[in-house]
Amino acid sequence: MLRTITVGSSVSVQGVYHSKLDNGKITVRVGGELYTGRPV
Repeated sequence: MLRTITVGSSVSVQGVYHSKLDNGKITVRVGGELYTGRPV
């Protein structure tokens, strides 16, 4: 499932959902990289 997150104040990243953290942030996978941020 594709999810979009915000990283910083104005950068959005869209990738495959990977996991949810206890602080409400989620992790998505883009290629071989993992990015963590707030869901949009």
